[in-house]
Amino acid sequence: MLIKTVFAGFGGQGVLSMGYVLAYAAMIEGLQVTYLPSYGAEVRGGTANCTVAISNEEIASPIASSPDNVVVMNNPSLEKFQHQILTGGMMFINSNLVEQRPVRGDIIIYEIPCNDLAHELGSDQSANMVILGGFTEKTGLVKLESIQKAIGDVFKEKKKAKEMNLKALEVGFDYMKNKGGKP
Repeated sequence: MLIKTVFAGFGGQGVLSMGYVLAYAAMIEGLQVTYLPSYGAEVRGGTANCTVAISNEEIASPIASSPDNVVVMNNPSLEKFQHQILTGGMMFINSNLVEQRPVRGDIIIYEIPCNDLAHELGSDQSANMVILGGFTEKTGLVKLESIQKAIGDVFKEKKKAKEMNLKALEVGFDYMKNKGGKP
């Protein structure tokens, strides 16, 4: 098994954090992992993306020219990555900020109103963890418990952020399990 995922959006949306938490969770489960961040010089407000490769064998290259999964938080990310995803791959879209939809019919698309769900929690900044929860539920790449432990470890010094991120993760997971279960 080798699964490559691209997380993409504007700097400041927590795209790199999503990838890092997923990579950390995969390591908790004893899997082989690579994490490759990429962001513009301006960071906040500029483009940002990262690639996470997860495998049960050694990973030869962290680069994902044709990822299995793509998580997009904004329109430019959709435009950039919709043609790179593998046929049959999954694309997770923040439906609050992404106005366009992929032009391809050979991929599975999941839409999650991340900003609305995060706002209902009282933390607009946690939209990234909402979509990560939905991603976790649909892909099954790692267990929810592993993602929760990763969040606990990554945000251990920031108690308030840790608690909010855990809540947001569960909201996204439950949304995809109950309301957004169909592509």
